Order: sequence, then structure tokens, then C-alpha cells
Amino acid sequence: MPAKKVLIISSGPRKNGNTDLLCSQFQKGAKEAGHKAEKIFLPNYKINYCSGCGACRESHTCVQKDDMAKLLDKMVKADVIVLGTPVYFYSMCAQLKTFIDRCVARYTEISGKDFYFILAAADTSKKNMTRTIEALRGFTEDCLENTREKAIIYGVGAWEKGEVKDLPVFEKAYEAGKKC
Repeated sequence: MPAKKVLIISSGPRKNGNTDLLCSQFQKGAKEAGHKAEKIFLPNYKINYCSGCGACRESHTCVQKDDMAKLLDKMVKADVIVLGTPVYFYSMCAQLKTFIDRCVARYTEISGKDFYFILAAADTSKKNMTRTIEALRGFTEDCLENTREKAIIYGVGAWEKGEVKDLPVFEKAYEAGKKC
């Protein structure tokens, strides 16, 4: 099987926080499987909110001058996209939501991709992650074409930074990366 281009979006605000650690594990597994895996730590990038101006409708280019254009290029070129988020008040973090909103300029080019979702939460119930998953699916299934949801990696029960390393999901994230 040829090597895939794997783009991992780690959107949590804490470097080496639970979301970021799970994303790193996925990346490690993907690299060991021979794939080209790049992890983007979203807080390191300047991404403005979508202004809803509609200028991108015709040009497929956003008028805002920030880091989003280069991130969109990476998404379009990727075979596999991992969206990692901490779950705050039963939804994705603001950084990931802003990122998704800004995909509008080129969302029609983000098709035929495999998607993985990584969630980290203090809550111990996967059931309570339903709203977050539905919001992510609204983007990947309802807005994008020919996408495939490959797996959801639930890092539940991790509150303090780094606690996820002691949970079985830490190894599951690695294994998912190896299988992507």
C-alpha cells in the first residue's frame, strides 16, 4: 500500500495537553506505518474568524491575510485528516470551530478523505460526546463529499494535563495511526 499523507489538526490550547498527546500518538503510529504524517498545533497559527463576507464564493480564496490559506492547502493535499479537540461544555473547542468555519473558501476541494476524530474530555461518558461528534460530522459528512469516517478516539476521563498517558486510549491512538 502506498504511503498516505496524513494531516493531524491538534486544536486544544495546551501544548502536550491530553488532546495534543493523543494526536502525537496517532502521528507516531502513522509514521511507523510508513505514512507521511504532519501534526499541526493549531494555537501556533493565526486564524481569524470567518467574517461571512462571501468574497470566497467566486474566487475560492479568502480575503483575510492569516495562516489559513497554507493550512487549507495541506488539507486539500492530505489523504487522511485527523481532527483533534478537547471537549468543552459538550462541544469542540473554539479553535477547531474557527478553523472549520474558515474552510469555506475551499471546502469543495476537501473531498474523498478519510477522517479520524480525537476527543479528550474530563467527562467519563462517551455518550456525552455525542454533540461534539455530530458537529464534526456536520462538517465532514454533510458539507464535504465522499468522506469516510474511519474512527473516533475517545480520550475520556482525563482532566489534568498528561493524564491521558495513563489510559488505554493512549495506545489506541497509536494503533489507529498505524492502521490509517
